[in-house]
Amino acid sequence: MKKILVAGACVGLLALAACATAKTYTATGGSRADGTVRLSYEVGMFEAPTVDEAQGLKVAQQRCATWGYSGAEAFGGTTSQCTAMTSSGCMTTLITKEYQCTGNGAGGTADIRMTRRDTL
Repeated sequence: MKKILVAGACVGLLALAACATAKTYTATGGSRADGTVRLSYEVGMFEAPTVDEAQGLKVAQQRCATWGYSGAEAFGGTTSQCTAMTSSGCMTTLITKEYQCTGNGAGGTADIRMTRRDTL
């Protein structure tokens, strides 16, 4: 009977620890010349993240707009990297999603025009 109570208490604690946690994307890298933006968020070992993909797209579009692009699209998928490993496993994971800027962007290049000057 005591084992059942202990097991029930452990399950209850794990259920509380694995509560849904809202996460927001923040810009963590990218390339103006390539028109790419990397957005990330961190997840703890017992967290069950809920992510607003529309918020991520909006952040990417805003970053692309500052570079002169008209929009952004997600490449698809995410990458995960453990940032805090312990003997119990990965305590913190960095989740990253990459976006491609779309439209006519500056792309980090200058528009140079030559003009001819006639001299007398």
